[in-house]
Parts: sequence; C-alpha cells; structure tokens
Amino acid sequence: MTIEESYLQLEDSIRTYNPNANFAQIRAAYEFAVQAHEGQKRKDGSPYVTHPLAVAHIVANELHLDSESIIAALLHDTIEDTSTSHEDIARLFSPTVADLVEGVSKLTRVKFTSKAEEQMENLRKMLLAMSKDIRVILVKISDRLHNMRTMEYQTPEKQKQKSFETMEIYAPIAHRLGMQRMKWELEDLSLKYLDPVGYEEIMEALDAKAEEYEDFMDGINSQISQRVQESGIKDAVVYGRLKHPYSIYRKMYTQNKTFNDIFDLIAFRVIVDTVADCYNVLGIVHDLYKPILGRFKDYIGTPKPNLYQSLHTTVMSQTGVPFEVQIRTKEMHEVAEYGIAAHWKYKQNGQGGGDENRYEWVRRLLENQEGADAEEFIHSLKVDMFADEVFVFTPVGDVINLPAGATPIDFAYSIHSAVGNRMVGAKVNGHIVQYDYKLKNGDVVEVLTSKNAKGPGRDWLKIARSSEARSKIRQWFKREKREENIVNGRAAFEAELKRCGVTLRELTAQDTLLPVLKKFSYNSMDDLYAAIGYGGITTLKAIGRFRDEIQRIVHQKQSAYYEQAESAKQTAAAAKTVQPARGKAVQGIVVEGMSNCLVKFAKCCSPVPGDDIVGFITRGYGVSVHRSDCPNASPERQAAEKGRWIKVSWAESTPEEYQTTLQVTAKDRMNLIVDISTVLSSTKTRVSALNARSTPDGFALIEVAVQVSDSGQLQTLSRRMEQIPGVIRVSRPAG
Repeated sequence: MTIEESYLQLEDSIRTYNPNANFAQIRAAYEFAVQAHEGQKRKDGSPYVTHPLAVAHIVANELHLDSESIIAALLHDTIEDTSTSHEDIARLFSPTVADLVEGVSKLTRVKFTSKAEEQMENLRKMLLAMSKDIRVILVKISDRLHNMRTMEYQTPEKQKQKSFETMEIYAPIAHRLGMQRMKWELEDLSLKYLDPVGYEEIMEALDAKAEEYEDFMDGINSQISQRVQESGIKDAVVYGRLKHPYSIYRKMYTQNKTFNDIFDLIAFRVIVDTVADCYNVLGIVHDLYKPILGRFKDYIGTPKPNLYQSLHTTVMSQTGVPFEVQIRTKEMHEVAEYGIAAHWKYKQNGQGGGDENRYEWVRRLLENQEGADAEEFIHSLKVDMFADEVFVFTPVGDVINLPAGATPIDFAYSIHSAVGNRMVGAKVNGHIVQYDYKLKNGDVVEVLTSKNAKGPGRDWLKIARSSEARSKIRQWFKREKREENIVNGRAAFEAELKRCGVTLRELTAQDTLLPVLKKFSYNSMDDLYAAIGYGGITTLKAIGRFRDEIQRIVHQKQSAYYEQAESAKQTAAAAKTVQPARGKAVQGIVVEGMSNCLVKFAKCCSPVPGDDIVGFITRGYGVSVHRSDCPNASPERQAAEKGRWIKVSWAESTPEEYQTTLQVTAKDRMNLIVDISTVLSSTKTRVSALNARSTPDGFALIEVAVQVSDSGQLQTLSRRMEQIPGVIRVSRPAG
C-alpha cells in the first residue's frame, strides 16, 4: 500500500464515525508532514511520514477522536524532529493544535544533568499539557503504541529501554485513564522485549491449550447465553477471553507459580442494556455456578477513579474450573475499553469538547510534586498515579480513594491539611488504630483532632504513602520549624561530608558554590540545610549535587599532599642529613630505629604502598600502621600521646598485594553490582569481600575489600568506578 492510499484509508475511517470532520485541514496536515519529514527514514527503511500516519490511524480507528487530535497526530513529530516551530503550526492550523503537538513533543533543546531528570521533566511537561487538554496523552499513548508495534527494528538496548519506560509509565497512564485495551497491548509488547524467553513460554503454552480452552469457553458461553435469554433479558452479548500474556506472567512472578498452577486464565463478559439487567445477570450466574467467597466486586455502585464500572464475580464451573465473569452495560463497556476517549464528544465544527474536569487529579499531582527532584517525582508518580487504589469511607459515607498501603495519615491529609496537622489519633471501624495501620477497602475512618496538637512528627514522612500527605507534612515543617531544620540539616550534611574526607569549611570556601546552589533553587546554604531538615532532600542527594566540587577538593588535597611529600624527600636528599638507623623491613614496613618489630595494618584506614603513613606503638601488639589522614592519627591525638607515635616508611621492596576497602555510594538501579564487577574484572583487581545494601530513599551503599599493590592502582580503580553511571562518590574509609 502506498502512503497516499494509507492516507485515503484514514479519511474513510474518519467518515464512519465523524462525517463532519475538517477533511481540508486533515489533508493539509498530512501534506505538511510529508514535506517536513522529506528525506527522513525509519529504522526499517520506510519513509518517516509512515509513522505519524500510523499514529493518526490509531487515533481515528481505535479512539474515534476529533479533527484536531488527528491533525496533531499527523504533526506530532514536526516540532521535535524538523525545523518547524510552535508558531508555524499555530499560524497554519490553530493555536490548539500547536499546543497539542508541543505537549506531545519532548524537551529536545534542553540539557539535563541525568537521564532521570530528563525523564522527569518530559513527564512533568506532558502531564501539565494533559491537565489542560486530555487529548495530549491520548495522542502520546497512540504514538508509543505504534513505536512498540515496530520495536523489532531497534537495537536490543533501545528495545529494553523503551519497553521498560512503557511498562513503568505509559501502560499505567493508560490504565489510570481507563484505556484497558491499549494498556494490555502496551504491556504485552513490553514483556516481549523485557523477558523474551518468559513471553515465548507463555505464548507456546497458550497455543498448546488453545483447543481445550476454546471448547470450555464455548460450553460456558452457551450455558450463560441460554439462561439469560430464558430470563427475558434482550440483546445480551456473552463472550469469553483468555488473560493476556503479561497478566499471566505477573501472576506467575508475584505468586511463584508455573503456568499449569494458574487456573483462572479465562474471563467472560456479559454486556446488557441497563444497570438492572446487570444485577439480574449476576443472580443468574450465581445460580448456575458456585461463587467463590471474597471474589465479588461491585464497581457499578462504587466506580473506580478512572470511571470504570462493572460487576466482577469469580465462580466455579461444574468441572471445578474457576473463571471470572464481568457484567456491564454497553456504555460501561465503551468506558472500560477506551476510558477517557469514550467520553470525548466532538462538535459539528470539529473542535473537541471534553471533560477534563474529571481529571483534576493530574493537576493536583503536579502541585504536590512542585520542587521535587527527579527520583522523588518518579517515585511519587508511580505511587499516586499508577498504584492500586484502596476505597475507604468518611463517617458520613463519603468515598475517599487512596493509594494501596495508605494509612490514617494519608486519609487525614486527603481531607484537609489542617485536619492532618491537628491529628492526634484515628479510629477505623470504631476502633483506635496506630498511625501506620494499612487501610483496607470498605474501612470507615475517623480522624481524631485537637487544637492543642503539636503538629506532625518527623516519622510521619516515612509512614505516609501518598505524595499529597508527604508534601503537606514537609510544608508544615518548612513553615513552622525553619531554625530547627537548619540546625538538624547542617549537622547531617556536615557528618556526610566528613565521610567523604571534606570539611564544611573547605566546601563553603569554593567560589563555585553559589552557582551550584542557584542551579538547584537554593539561595543560600541555610536554605539547603532547611530543606534537609524538613525532609525536602536527603543528605545523600545533597552531597550528590556537590559531587564535582567534593571530588575537586579531595583531588586538590591529595595533590598537595603528594607535592609536600616529594618536596620533603628532595629537601632531605639535598641537605644530605644523617638518617636515623633504619630497621629491617617487616611486611614492607620499615620502623625507624627498630628491627624485626611486629607490624600490623590498622583496619580503620587500611594503608597501601604510596600512602603517607605513621606508626602507633600498641600495648603488646607491636606497631599499628595508619594513614596520615586517618582521624585516629590526627595531629591532636599524636600530640596527646607523643611518646607512642613513631616514624614508619614503606620499604623499597614490598609484598605484592595489600588489602584495603573502597566505599561506593550510588543511585540504586538494576545491574549496578554487575557494572562494578565488570570494572573490578577489567582492572584485574582481586576482591576479598563485597557487601551491598539499599537505603529507603533509593541509594546503594557498597563496600568492596580489594587486594592492590599500591595507591596508584587504587586511584585508577577509584576513577574507573566514579565513571560508572549513577555512582556519586568512591571513597576510602578512615576512622
């Protein structure tokens, strides 16, 4: 099929549901896209314009959207990939179309400090546009769906990256908007590239049992259809379907089951005309088959936030096979399949008129994340937008939906920030509960308040699940406890700096400090300390933002130390001073004035050849060798115990390897340990031990005990590790 034939097919599709569409403008947009993308090719070698044309087909055929949405789909890559500007599209088509295209486009002309920050800003921009016009996300999801359908032409690395992003962001957005059909396809296509072996195993298992499943579905279909007709319910549609591959995969993974252990693979839908018919069919199904206790859900009486409505029940067939039945009206079915797109009403002139007010949660989400950094934004997005919901009730019967795992603290702040700030306790179903009690569907929650309440506790930030609650708690601490926050934040920041081998005075003396603070929206160090104090940023993240400055200070100190040591050696050689009697080397260490002395290396700092060292005469264990920069060998301590400190030096010939430890602080991610192991292997470094742990705020702390010949090898290893994506610092513990 030629490109022109594909376009004419698009026009035919639009005429079937919107004969009054603005075909002149749609044709103009198509021709503009052809010209703008002239000479560009897709990975499969086809002209690039085939992609926007395919996206327009999805927008028209699968979502039945208005003229402006189709025009935006045809033009969606022109701002990003061509010289076309927002003003050009606004002039040639309309400001609304230009805003839609701008909302779908990425921030291609902005430089970001990390991939996470880039992803955050693109998402924030897209969600902001979406809160103003819901069609932005409908076109974007259509764009991503076509990209996933043609992902086989991308490199394996790109396939995994895009599939992971789709699974993490776009499929859940489709779910939140009620677009189940697109959500399922996005999940299945992502799984195909994220775990190709698992995907193939499920597809082969489904194919092998296809005939068996088909016979079972035909039998159940006949039984339900016959009983529904006999009861006088007209025009009912009954059909069965298998769970989609990702749904099966997730169940196998989360419940540690094999394919043969999953029994509820089949679901039936009964679509009727009225709500009364829905409940009548439910009675028929429960009369035909034995219902499974606890597996009935009424989403008609209590719709989901994405407007989904249906009756769900799981029953057991006469042969002992469990299956689910979903019962809904035709209108409910449209919403279940297409979500917000099913609500979109086009007008006679082709201008879209939607109901974005139902999606006020998007704007609230953005407000709650104002000022958040990349990791916090992405984490909160997953919780607030994508997590399963729990439905609870106020004492007067109002329904409040919260993210799964929510606590009474989340409930209180969802009512009002003043309610949360004055909270002194909570009742669930009439009983007093702890603040960390996890709310369940149907709970009746009552918040106990007092005018004399002292306000939220700092531990509430860890207990609260929703970003709305955490944001309001942080605002309270920011407003009420600034002086206390500065003191606590400074102490925490200074302690973390000390672990890096840098003092606060050294860092704040840097001329580059103010620009760095401005870059992250802090006017002074006090603002940074306050943010750490009230929980707006963790100490690890704050240190990470000064990574370059800290590394520069550390390198300057190391260079100065080596220059001083070299200068001292040259001065001593030029003066030809008489050297004290040198003892015999033990383990590569010469102790001044002693021979065959017992020597051990201090575990607090693990010195290696090339380090400046000093000896400490222990009681009965010989001489303990420390690095000169070890806090346990500080000038103050040497002065206090002057008679026990002794000069030591490295012998000209030392043993082949010494054990020391490196501490790596990094953003936690998949394959981090693999990357560190690769560096260790490529530098031919022997590893004695490796210990890793994750922190609650998304960081990884890794300690590696290595065998090295000297400090030069250790510095090379440290530099290689610092180049690993996500690594914030590599340091040697001391003290």
